[in-house]
Amino acid sequence: MAAVLRRGSVLRLRLPAPVWLPLRGGGRAICSSAPRHGDSECFTPTLSARLAGLSYPELQQMSREDPDTFWGSIAQERLSWTKPFERVQDCDLDKGQVRWFLGGRLNVSVNCLDVHAQTHPERVALIWERDEPGTEVKVTYRELLESTCRLANALRSHGVLKGDRVAIYMPVSPLAVAAMLACARIGAVHTVVFAGFSSEALAGRIQDAQCKVVVTCNQAVRGGRAIDLKTTVDAAVRTCSSVKHVFVAQRTSSPAPKGDLDVPLEESADCPPEPMDSEDPLFMLYTSGSTGKPKGIVHTQAGYLLYAALTHQCVFGYRPGDVFGCMADIGWITGHSYVVYGPLCNGATSVLFESTPTYPDPGRYWEVVERLGINQFYGAPTALRLLLKYDESWVTRYDRSSLRTLGSVGEPINHEAWEWFHRVVGDGRCPLVDTWWQTGGVCIAPHPAEDGAPIVPAMAMRPFYGVEPVLLGDKTGDKMRGDKGPGVRGALCIKKAWPGLARTIYGDHQRYLDAYFKPYPGHYFTGDGAWRSEDGFYQITGRTDDVINISGHRLGTAEIEDALDEHPAVPEAAVIGVPHSIKGEVPFAFLVLKDGEQTQEVILKELRLLVATKIAKYAIPDHFLVVKRLPKTRSGKIMRRILRTVAAGALGDTSTLDDPSVVTEIIAAHARYKEEQKKKKKSS
Repeated sequence: MAAVLRRGSVLRLRLPAPVWLPLRGGGRAICSSAPRHGDSECFTPTLSARLAGLSYPELQQMSREDPDTFWGSIAQERLSWTKPFERVQDCDLDKGQVRWFLGGRLNVSVNCLDVHAQTHPERVALIWERDEPGTEVKVTYRELLESTCRLANALRSHGVLKGDRVAIYMPVSPLAVAAMLACARIGAVHTVVFAGFSSEALAGRIQDAQCKVVVTCNQAVRGGRAIDLKTTVDAAVRTCSSVKHVFVAQRTSSPAPKGDLDVPLEESADCPPEPMDSEDPLFMLYTSGSTGKPKGIVHTQAGYLLYAALTHQCVFGYRPGDVFGCMADIGWITGHSYVVYGPLCNGATSVLFESTPTYPDPGRYWEVVERLGINQFYGAPTALRLLLKYDESWVTRYDRSSLRTLGSVGEPINHEAWEWFHRVVGDGRCPLVDTWWQTGGVCIAPHPAEDGAPIVPAMAMRPFYGVEPVLLGDKTGDKMRGDKGPGVRGALCIKKAWPGLARTIYGDHQRYLDAYFKPYPGHYFTGDGAWRSEDGFYQITGRTDDVINISGHRLGTAEIEDALDEHPAVPEAAVIGVPHSIKGEVPFAFLVLKDGEQTQEVILKELRLLVATKIAKYAIPDHFLVVKRLPKTRSGKIMRRILRTVAAGALGDTSTLDDPSVVTEIIAAHARYKEEQKKKKKSS
């Protein structure tokens, strides 16, 4: 996929011969200390001239006690403004009001492209690791700016105005990034839909956002397979009256079907940026959730961009010249923040990974690390658990000496995966940051921290600058019980707003207030439970709606899963709560087992002992069901809602699953299990 040209009705991206220039210095994010390998590597960079010289504890204190000075100085220096902001913040969590950098105007694409293209035009912005191994494409900031402007002009010339919504349904590619930035350049609001959702799911998101335009490709390529996208879009837009035009790119040589809404894209490479208010919408991203109707989470301009850039630098120890490898699809928020906006705002070289962890073999990730010289590797625990099933030689055969930081994202990482990632992939020398998110970016992670600070395996640990967690209990009357000391657990809430916080749910602000601010007035409710250690570190225990009440004992399912995952024969486990006539609820464990010499009976006996030892006897699952696979979304998250409905015998919608056939396997296994239970009852 390669400058943006238009022939007929198909957009074609043609990139000039790539130039690879290793970066040495430059940029706007400078690390203040020399790096060292291992857990004690420095992660206290210079954030702004006004904050220079302050230690990590001093920065943390200022971010909480004087957030206006902290965030104001960073925003003033690190972002390029067309009009300076007049007030740092106006936030009231009692009202769900979150506003940052009021009165300021800027353009996100200018901060991500123009400022770097002016100073370092040939610096590599993106390395597109295509599905076909060894065929990477390198795109400079100059080239990406040109492609972005061509797309932006095409959108403008076809009636897309500031505030209009644009759906992007594309595979991971430079053109998809250019489409996002093109929207930002003209003030349109993009909503990226993962290029794997069905036409019905795509249509639902287009309809909710009332998108005026769809940008797509003829096909996507993943794991050696070509997947038709244009036919999916054509089916979706038939029910979307708001869509006026469909722009189509060619990822493969296969011709795209022609539609009545297809338009040409021959435009100039010069596109003046639209000045945007700090609180104008930048993008919306639909979450599938576990309750049914997706909700469009809205992020705005300055606050989101600043937070994404600062967390990218401080959490991962990014330095100018680094190659940052986030393996996420841009259809998910991780891809938005740490493939596109955060790295590009910092002038980084960001990897776009189009393929899968096991194509053409289980060594793909680590071959890419060696070939591209990746310095920070950011992946999902789901992928890690998949890869640790294979022999370690798939990792060790490749040179991973370029790696300085490892990161996990998407869900709490279990101990076995953490240990494998740290010991095998990182050779025991790379700090591993288990990141916990809210809305637009990392909020709790092991770094930043003081020089030499420890990292506790499989623990998120330390709040980021300006993030003030509090653990609250159940509401009693008009008051809430707050647990301020160590060694406590509760519902994880945040006391004050931070710049990266989402602003609303598109078209339904009341739903936003009800979900995030109503449960615990005056606080932002994350939806997660957590435990605070004696050292003051935070351990995420799982979603509060994944809490089981066993005879009055409230227990997060993630805690049971973590205990089960420690058994060497269990690469994956998912636990749900099912009704019990006496105990109220009991745990039901779904297990994937490795092939080995031990029998299931022996393994289950050891698992019961493990849970009793790690947690308590009451936490031992009443039911164990061994399955071949677990149901997952296309982003790799386990769909526990599906498991609950299988256990209850009332299966719901499975459209967001990566492979719906998994459900059929689990239903059959559950039916056999029920029959076995009946026979046991009769015999007893």
